[in-house]
Parts: sequence; structure tokens; C-alpha cells
Amino acid sequence: MIWFWCNRVQQVQYTLGLLFKKSCSSTKTLPVLTLFTKDLCPLCDEAKEVLKPLKDRFILQEVDITLPENSAWYDRYKFDIPVFHLNGQFLMMHRVNFSKLEKQLRKLEQQT
Repeated sequence: MIWFWCNRVQQVQYTLGLLFKKSCSSTKTLPVLTLFTKDLCPLCDEAKEVLKPLKDRFILQEVDITLPENSAWYDRYKFDIPVFHLNGQFLMMHRVNFSKLEKQLRKLEQQT
């Protein structure tokens, strides 16, 4: 009986430890990758496909530059979409540079 009780206590401690680790790691803030885009943009669609393998490492925020509230972005990027910013800083345009994005994500992950 004592063996069973001790074994059960160890199982509970192990499970609580795993839950604690998981909850701590889930509070880590992911970087924001902003994609400046518009409807009917084949390069933007292609870029989103290329990003899929890394999707768990950032939050993707899409900004439609054709909306009235985004007119400043339209004036700036109308001939260059897709354009990408990482945490508010310009990163790349036209096509996804996978290695550059991965390098920047790794750098941000090491900082936290």
C-alpha cells in the first residue's frame, strides 16, 4: 500500500512538472511577422505557402495596403508587395528569403 501511494505521488509530481514547464514555455511572446499584401497578389500567396514550415515561430499579421486606413503603406509599398516586417522592422520584400527569416527568428529566440 505504501509503495502504491509513493508511486502515485511521484506520478503526480512528474505530471505537475510537465504542466508547469508547458505553461511557462507557452507564455513566451512570439515575434510578429507583418505581411503587407493585397487581394489578387500571387507573390503574396506564394510567400504565405513558403512561410508555413515556420508558422509556429511567429505571429503572422497581414496588412491589406488597399484599405483606406492603410493608405500610408499603400503609398510606400504599392509596387513592392509582398513586404515583410519583423517586430516592426523592415525585413525583406518581393519573395521570402527563408534563410534570412530563419536567422532573424533564431536571433530573437536566443534573446528570450
